[in-house]
Amino acid sequence: MSSVADLTAIARIRDAAVRLFGSQGVERTSVRQIADAAGVSPALVIHHYGSKDALRGACDDWVVEWVARENTEYASARGASAIALIQQAVADGERYRPLLDYLARMLTADGDRSAALFDRFVDETEAMIAAGVADGTMNRSSDPRIQALIITLNGMSTLVMRAHLERNLGGGLLDAAGLARLTLPMLELYTDGLYSNSQMLEVARAALGASAAGGATTTGKANA
Repeated sequence: MSSVADLTAIARIRDAAVRLFGSQGVERTSVRQIADAAGVSPALVIHHYGSKDALRGACDDWVVEWVARENTEYASARGASAIALIQQAVADGERYRPLLDYLARMLTADGDRSAALFDRFVDETEAMIAAGVADGTMNRSSDPRIQALIITLNGMSTLVMRAHLERNLGGGLLDAAGLARLTLPMLELYTDGLYSNSQMLEVARAALGASAAGGATTTGKANA
């Protein structure tokens, strides 16, 4: 049975790995560096996680679970609790840096691990939207999977293209001023949409419906 000290060491090792993997990459990070940052021995890292690759998998799991919890908390918050959450996020954006650095690096890496991590975020986003549709806080899409994909891409693009975003913001993504400036336009877009009427949507439905008659697949929701 694990002791409290063992469980604390497990968390310290994971947190150190997230920081180092995010700041310098998996290949350039050694087990000894992780051990030193966590204040444990390399042998204890291997004892708890087995290998550096397995440790990366544990980091992936933890980051996905953390983001899912945050999304659920924000989606379910109402009234004063929602206001408090937004105020805390804007005031203390720096606490997200290790996680965002980790995601930016892991999601842009080549290979199956990166693809699997991205797909898990799409899965979590789709589940979050489905819960919102069920409780009436979100609108149903004609293609829930693609809707989740688009929202995931929108979110992850702020990490991958952070330099361009920060240049236009005139400050850091995690600075209070930058987060405050991003928050309202983002929520306006998700809440009110971009177009002032449904003309473009109806045109697209008609166009895709005509294409479908010629053999293409339609994704419209005219019959929803």
